[in-house]
Amino acid sequence: MLLQVLGTAAGGGIPQWNCACPGCLGARAHPGRRRRHASIAIRAAQARWFVVNATPDIADQIEDSAALRPGPGPRETPLAGVVLTDAELDHTLGMARLREAQGFDVFAAPAVRDALITRLRLGEVLGPYTGVAWRELPRTRSVPLTENGSIEISGIKVSGKRPRYAADAEPHEVSDDTWVVALRISDRETGTAALYAPAMAAWPEEFDAAAREADCVIVDGTFWDDEEPRRTGISRRTATGMGHLPIEGPAGTADRLAKLGARHRLYTHLNNTNPLVDPDAPQHRALAERGIEVADDGMVIEL
Repeated sequence: MLLQVLGTAAGGGIPQWNCACPGCLGARAHPGRRRRHASIAIRAAQARWFVVNATPDIADQIEDSAALRPGPGPRETPLAGVVLTDAELDHTLGMARLREAQGFDVFAAPAVRDALITRLRLGEVLGPYTGVAWRELPRTRSVPLTENGSIEISGIKVSGKRPRYAADAEPHEVSDDTWVVALRISDRETGTAALYAPAMAAWPEEFDAAAREADCVIVDGTFWDDEEPRRTGISRRTATGMGHLPIEGPAGTADRLAKLGARHRLYTHLNNTNPLVDPDAPQHRALAERGIEVADDGMVIEL
């Protein structure tokens, strides 16, 4: 199994275009601190890749990854499709950038698919340009990414948080309340498995069981502690109130992540207020002492 980290920032990226917080100022002064929107790519088969979440940065993310660039034919691309963990704008707007494709698959939970089709009208927008084959991302079983490949995926519900544009959706508009999932990626040939959860409002038993068996676990690192959004003035809500488990504190995930036996234990989806956006912050050392890292843009993970 081969995973390519395409981005590690929360919504807005780092720096965020309208933000002058210390994290964004630091990224402008030091380009090496810049982070694109959180996403990974999965090699499903030889020269066949899927991106997990299609971010506004998707074109630049493809250009930055040699394995995802087009060729050898003038319109030949290894990008076969998209897997969505949720329906948030920062994870779906990039699908419009794929309109030049001859066609692509999209794996999504029913509620996510329905919101994108009925609320964002994404099917109508893309229809005149390209073909989108919607495929269900199941929770009770794994499905192969490609017909002949060994990579399989399934979803684990970690939140019922709806995107704002679908907050008032009537019950008949949605299939169920699985709005945010952790993606389980497994390889039948090698027996390896990875979990990717860029947004988590809970750490349910099903996720914990999958994490204990995984070789790589990449989870939500949006906020360092629960009070960070209020302390920095970006919100009146706490991290958990915004649908993100913090890294430290009573609701924190660091202790749980540290207890896992996975070879790779990583945080992604960093908000610009998170001290971890500064590579010299002492919080990095605190995590390293527990065997935990922060994922970097461009990181390659082979399992």
